[in-house]
Amino acid sequence: MAKKSDTKRQHILSVAAQAFQEYGFERTSMSEICARVGGSKATLYNYFPSKGELFYEVMTLSNNTEFEAVFRAIDPAAEDIAGSLRQFGRRWLTFLYSPSVKANRHLAISVSGRSDLGRLMYERGVLRGQDLIADCLKTAMGLGRLRQADPVVAARHLLSLLESELIERFLFQLLGEVSAEEIKQVTDRAIDVFMAAYGNRGKN
Repeated sequence: MAKKSDTKRQHILSVAAQAFQEYGFERTSMSEICARVGGSKATLYNYFPSKGELFYEVMTLSNNTEFEAVFRAIDPAAEDIAGSLRQFGRRWLTFLYSPSVKANRHLAISVSGRSDLGRLMYERGVLRGQDLIADCLKTAMGLGRLRQADPVVAARHLLSLLESELIERFLFQLLGEVSAEEIKQVTDRAIDVFMAAYGNRGKN
């Protein structure tokens, strides 16, 4: 039964992906997807309780593996913790400002308040990433690589610093392609500031 359910779920995702590609998020209805999939609306909603939920699943199919790989790039036990954070920062910004992820973030912002997509991206993307970083920073603090502090607050500071030079242009859709060199420079400056605040001065 589980295998049959998984097959059905994958079929729905495949059909929905095609519909979203053709019509976009706002113009695609659950009725349209149901008609393409076949069967009842009740069955569709049993798998995905909202259009936002369905779109989020379609969206993350292509980037979830990369998302997880980015966060695994941090080595909280590294002697050169700043170097490890720089490596993470460059990979994170490269992922975050790739064309597809950038477009999905803009979409989530634009439909927030009219759809649950924004909430889903915040809870399953923003907060998930924040928790993963916080766990790494907590380990680094325990090993003396960083000074003791609230790891969740430190994670928020780190992620905000990494985006600080890009976020306003992104929000107002004035940000074109971000080059690897700009990402490197932005990351280096952000990590310099983070280490000035959270570096373990007792080790230096």
